[in-house]
Amino acid sequence: MAGPGDNSARRPNQKVDTEPFKRAVTGCMRAISGEQELEVVFSTDKPAFAGNHARVPDLPKRVTKKDVMVTRGVGDSMALRSACHDASVHRSMMPEGDQARAVFEAVEQARVESIGALRMPGVSDNLAAMVEDKFIRNNLSGVTEKENAPIEEAIGLVVRERLTGRESPEGAAPIANLWRNWINDKAGDEIDRLAENIEDQAAFAKTVRDMLFRMEMADDYDGSGQDDEDQESDDETPPDDGEEDDGGLDDQDSGDETSDQDDSPIESEDADTGEMDASDATTDDIDDDPDQDAEEPGEAQRPDPGFHDILSDIDYKIFTSEFDETIGAEELCDQAELERLRTFLDKQLANLQGVVGRLANRLQRRLMAQQNRSWDFDLEEGYLDPARLPRLIIEEQAGGFGALSFKKEREANFRDTVVTLLIDNSGSMRGRPITVAATCADILARTLERCGVKVEILGFTTRAWKGGQAREAWLKSGKPNEPGRLNDLRHIIYKSADAPWRRANKNLGLMMREGLLKENIDGEALTWAYRRLASRPEQRKILMMISDGAPVDDSTLSVNPGNYLERHLRAVIEEIENRSSVEMLAIGIGHDVTRYYRRAVTIVDAEELAGAMTEQLAALFDEGGNARSQTQFKRRA
Repeated sequence: MAGPGDNSARRPNQKVDTEPFKRAVTGCMRAISGEQELEVVFSTDKPAFAGNHARVPDLPKRVTKKDVMVTRGVGDSMALRSACHDASVHRSMMPEGDQARAVFEAVEQARVESIGALRMPGVSDNLAAMVEDKFIRNNLSGVTEKENAPIEEAIGLVVRERLTGRESPEGAAPIANLWRNWINDKAGDEIDRLAENIEDQAAFAKTVRDMLFRMEMADDYDGSGQDDEDQESDDETPPDDGEEDDGGLDDQDSGDETSDQDDSPIESEDADTGEMDASDATTDDIDDDPDQDAEEPGEAQRPDPGFHDILSDIDYKIFTSEFDETIGAEELCDQAELERLRTFLDKQLANLQGVVGRLANRLQRRLMAQQNRSWDFDLEEGYLDPARLPRLIIEEQAGGFGALSFKKEREANFRDTVVTLLIDNSGSMRGRPITVAATCADILARTLERCGVKVEILGFTTRAWKGGQAREAWLKSGKPNEPGRLNDLRHIIYKSADAPWRRANKNLGLMMREGLLKENIDGEALTWAYRRLASRPEQRKILMMISDGAPVDDSTLSVNPGNYLERHLRAVIEEIENRSSVEMLAIGIGHDVTRYYRRAVTIVDAEELAGAMTEQLAALFDEGGNARSQTQFKRRA
């Protein structure tokens, strides 16, 4: 990617005007991608790309040549992804299994970037700088043991070398070298064939599937069913995970068409306590119905077998948990400050309340539509049936009494449900992302409660930057090698599932408190939230993770392998998705979480969070999607 900025890059440590450089990068990204409407934002937040929105690293105040090349490389990578990648083909060819999916994604990214590198030498240099910077930032450049070297990254590097004929950058080469012989022995022939189909994504993906089969990471693939994403699967064949995402998007479209006429914010309904009481009564009626599970065997309550020890076999160490805390939001500051912070939160997003409210209204209508009600007629008591009114009058005039002139509402089976919203409270969420997340969680809690769905809102961070008391204890004990997690956890309960929203709404203002947001250890937070959720009595349990990145804790990563926390997160996700009945989904803010979670969506701007949360929940509650997820769980179990 050529453009202004070269002169400034030749003179490090000199302040320059970066606007011409930004305009040039934006123009080049639009030219490469072929999207003239591509919106490019320069930010210090993590790079992200979704739809026609791209966020690339901003240049520091004092620019070096490396900074320029990394920013260009990130921009080139996103533009090439837009130009050379078909998401529908990618979903249809995606293998099962977290590791296979991670490799499949890494190799596809290597393909699109290699296309640009072969066509444009300047782009090749920029991409090499970007790759090296990524490995250095993730503490992977000095890895010396194979078990600490992510295999998906190694395979992506080896494939990139074969496609471009260029060696891996110095900072990334150690990872590739650790796995190179194993990769060549297992699938060297398939990797050689990849270059023949670099321009044909479907044929390239088929070869990647063959490569994964040779590596014993995925089943053999014959290409059948590739175009069946929109059809219902047979009982013998589990649906592709990508189908469920598409289903959610389709639901969004249909919801917009049928409900745009109702634009009133959800907040206007708060005073209607009768509606809340009706929802509560609905749940009680269901609980009291002894025959509800007999009607739909697949919907019956299935307790998580051994949820207390489901995660106990994961190879993960904690140096000390003595200084960890699980605490209610109201315990971290007094009521007066909570009220002040809540008022500040409301003012920050006054304009967003209406938008989120409309989306929440749509979700509520879709949930209430599933609580289909019917009537029993010709009863001796109940509501007077208007259709029987003429007969009643005639009988009374004749001296009789219409004893069977009443009706009673009968409610159909709607499974008892609880939803946990787990919100990343790390420092990188500071500002707009955490404000939007708090507001969306607040309004979703109100919406779901009206539908008889209990909601728990949790947050996770650490008590200190760079280790806190746990690190001090480690230093006093003589700095033992690879101590494991080395920071003080802080898990926050903003709203428990049994607490009504009206009692807990002020607690969400705590997210606005200065100094609360620190570092994030996602794997342990998921374990905590899962165990709380799995012990609940409800039949259906849904866990939604909202995060803006991979787990990061400087204290832990400085004395353990660079992928230590990420490896633990992947293991926890795999256990929950494969061995429990908890349905899990994730929303990544500016960070691709689809490589971790089976059901996930990535957004670039925090303002998209409201739509993503409501649509993802609506897709889960959708009757067809529910049947699919139950079938998938039974087969995996």
